[in-house]
Amino acid sequence: MKNPLWTRNFSLLIAATTFGCMGGIVGNFALSFLVFDETGSTFASALVIAIQLIPNFLIPLLVAPWMDRFPRKPFLVFGDFINGIFYALMGIYLLFFDFSYVGYLGYSLLLATLGSLDELAYNSIFPKIIPSGMEQKGYAISSMLYPLLRVIMLPLAAVLMDTIGMPWLFIGQGLFSICAALIENTIQLTEETRVCEKTFSFQVWKEDLQEVLRYFKKERGLQAIYYYMAATNGVASGYAPILVAFFRTAPGMSAALYSLFSIAEFLGRTIGGVVQYRIEIPKKKKFYVTFAVYTFYECMDLILLWLPYPLMLVNRAFAGFLGTNSATLRVAAVQSYIPESMRARINAFENMILMAVSSILSVIVGATAEILDYRLCMSFFAACSLLICFCTIFRCRADVKKVYETDKNLSGAD
Repeated sequence: MKNPLWTRNFSLLIAATTFGCMGGIVGNFALSFLVFDETGSTFASALVIAIQLIPNFLIPLLVAPWMDRFPRKPFLVFGDFINGIFYALMGIYLLFFDFSYVGYLGYSLLLATLGSLDELAYNSIFPKIIPSGMEQKGYAISSMLYPLLRVIMLPLAAVLMDTIGMPWLFIGQGLFSICAALIENTIQLTEETRVCEKTFSFQVWKEDLQEVLRYFKKERGLQAIYYYMAATNGVASGYAPILVAFFRTAPGMSAALYSLFSIAEFLGRTIGGVVQYRIEIPKKKKFYVTFAVYTFYECMDLILLWLPYPLMLVNRAFAGFLGTNSATLRVAAVQSYIPESMRARINAFENMILMAVSSILSVIVGATAEILDYRLCMSFFAACSLLICFCTIFRCRADVKKVYETDKNLSGAD
């Protein structure tokens, strides 16, 4: 008999995640428009995204071996609390000084460093919070949470950006993050400390990373999944400033119409999340469902900006529905497949691949949009992502299937 999903710990973690997301969505939305309005450049906007990705490449590499040897909850609580303090300080600073693009780049680096620590801890703890057998439902809830908050907070952000101003948005962000840390601190979680006969040193740190590299080299399925996700997410991060620029410059478009994208995606993701929560997809079909979704999703991006606005909303609704389904299946499968004793390091390695490729591709896409028409640029990179999907996921389908079809209790998880 399966354990109930909504345990005390799961409920607390979802509540903390809600607080953390609410503040971040409001601030990031407003700031994305502020950067473009101040600079008028998609490249400058993309550079902000790229510099925020750098710590997500370096910090997990340094911290993950420690996180696999010691309890992860303190990392999570500390990350959210300190993150909140610095967001609040940023808001207080902006109350008295003007926005500085160069200054924001530097501060973004600091905030991204703290955020990467928090994200690594969260991704490593979340699988332990979900009761055994409830992985698909647990990740379905997680996948619905962010789009639900986006559809609520983005319209609010559009109003707050013009009323109370940017400083108070960041102060609010900080308060929400601190609330998340306080809730996370009440989670009761038993975590084992890995015994090390030697004092934890640079040599032990290096050996821990080498252990993960040896594991990763023999896992062709994980390689294919990680490489494709790095490529498609990197390209998608470059789409963000393109969409902002398109809705700022195209006749008949506006920031308000852009914010409605979130409603369309929310409807799609909500339906997709309900499907994942209510319907258990057989293990033998998970790969085929996921690959079909990847293919269709890239095609949706390819044609997005060529459609009339009503069909754009339909496009995003389909993308939201499909994206939730594929993400839930992928994350649940991967986190169940990888060994618990190496989870933080493997997740860190995934982040390194993701952020390294995303940093490069987001800048390339943003720079290309300075030359090409916005629609041509997005279609070109969507076609490239589709090709990469076939060169990774489809080409290594036998190995990828193993990841999706392995039972948690029979996998390498400790």
